[in-house]
Amino acid sequence: SGAHVFAIRQMNDKLLLEHPALASLPASLRQLALQRLSVHELPAGEVVIGHGQPCPGLPLVLCGCIRVQMRDDSGNEIVLYRIGANEMCALSIGCLISQRPFQAEAVAEEPTRVALLPPALFDELMQASEAFRRFVLASYDDRLATLMMLVEEVAFRRMDRRLAACLLVRAHDGAVEATHQALATELGTAREVVSRLLKEFERTGMVRLSRGRIELLSPERLRDLGASH
Repeated sequence: SGAHVFAIRQMNDKLLLEHPALASLPASLRQLALQRLSVHELPAGEVVIGHGQPCPGLPLVLCGCIRVQMRDDSGNEIVLYRIGANEMCALSIGCLISQRPFQAEAVAEEPTRVALLPPALFDELMQASEAFRRFVLASYDDRLATLMMLVEEVAFRRMDRRLAACLLVRAHDGAVEATHQALATELGTAREVVSRLLKEFERTGMVRLSRGRIELLSPERLRDLGASH
């Protein structure tokens, strides 16, 4: 009904105005943003931006989560970072500033509501608002630091230690609900490597494996392994 649509629009506008990218804008620019932003409901698994595509704008996640990942010619994947509510996509910022194609793939990890800030409006806000410009550049810097940490992890840290740390981060109520392939994607390695390491973790009594589930039997030992260098 019309009332339902109006209520949804009001809710989306409220979430947008609370987003830190827009919250500090003067009233005239906030109103301009609300008029020109488009809001999209994405089912889990939908590609937001594909590799090599022109960036359609700056995604502002209102609820849900977008996963940004890279994939090689063999189908292996690595997760670069995730964008949750009130967070920014560094690759989108770089693409919009340099006007080059998107160099990864952005996928809705769960049902996600996202507002898209079109390129022309992004340029206008970068020029017109120092607060917006500072927020965007600070967000870009934060994401760059995260990516540098990922490079360090992949290049220099043993995979068993990275897997142990990953299990602890993803655990809920003492277990991780994830496939071996999902963990491999997270860590940027092959499923066979993750499966072999998990079997070893199970053999030594640190975890118990079942289909799509990893029960953490000894979080302390996993923590010691994950913290070692």
